[in-house]
Amino acid sequence: MKSSRLSELQRLVLKHGTEDGKPRGELPWVTVARFHAPTELLRYVAAPMFSLVVQGVKRIGLGEQLFEYGIGEYLVTSVDLPISAQITKASKKVPLLGVGIALQPKSVANLLLEVGSAEITRAYAPAGLGVSILTDDLIDAVIRLIRLLEKPSDIPILGPSIEREILWRLLSGPQGATVRQLGSPDSHTFQVSNAMRWIRANYADTLRIETLARVACMSVTSFHRHFREVSSMTPIQYQKHIRLQEARIRLMSGDDDVTAVGSSVGYDSASQFSREYRRLFGTAPGQDRERLRRSKSSSAE
Repeated sequence: MKSSRLSELQRLVLKHGTEDGKPRGELPWVTVARFHAPTELLRYVAAPMFSLVVQGVKRIGLGEQLFEYGIGEYLVTSVDLPISAQITKASKKVPLLGVGIALQPKSVANLLLEVGSAEITRAYAPAGLGVSILTDDLIDAVIRLIRLLEKPSDIPILGPSIEREILWRLLSGPQGATVRQLGSPDSHTFQVSNAMRWIRANYADTLRIETLARVACMSVTSFHRHFREVSSMTPIQYQKHIRLQEARIRLMSGDDDVTAVGSSVGYDSASQFSREYRRLFGTAPGQDRERLRRSKSSSAE
């Protein structure tokens, strides 16, 4: 990648990036962010996304795996994954600068239908997450996309074509097989993603593997294997992450006590809820609630 391209993208992200990392209203499917300090470890469910770092370093955890990507590298997620994320290298002088672009299954499927499957690699990509190096063609398309923020009237006309080009560059690149499965109804990743959506919609219910296998249109044995390949965890572990992250949201925003929150996300035992919450987030639910609320109050001042 030529340094001039990288410098241009750094300039654009520094100019248009938001401190909170929220999407821009003009391009609601695009996030342009800058962070001036390392962050604490955050846990959330990452939707299908193309994320790139043009300055700084970011670390992602999925199950027992760790992925780190920095200047000139990008990450692709093709299913809803409960991950941990942390910015490890950023400062006021050299902030982390990044861009995130939501990947829409329908857009991927439409492009696959248009170009024909013979034009896209069919290599098997079991994992729902991967890191690769940015190519010149890909970074050029991202630069043109961010430039649209300087002339919003061009977005309705040029935005869709640039999004389509970015998808094509991704499909043609080293993460092509991962992105392809996002828009292929017959792929194992697509089938597993259906089961993941079911878990997220019914996280407080008792998990029955037979039900999930039917949702994914797989045998129980095949479902277990492919679910773990895609998510790096078992269905039970996936449900646990979803439950605990939902509990954390409720603790921070509501007035319910800890026992009530645990029960609302599917835990019959308050001690089990507290134990598993501490294991995931590093502190007991009540203590974490107070810390999160203090942090929220401080940031609002």
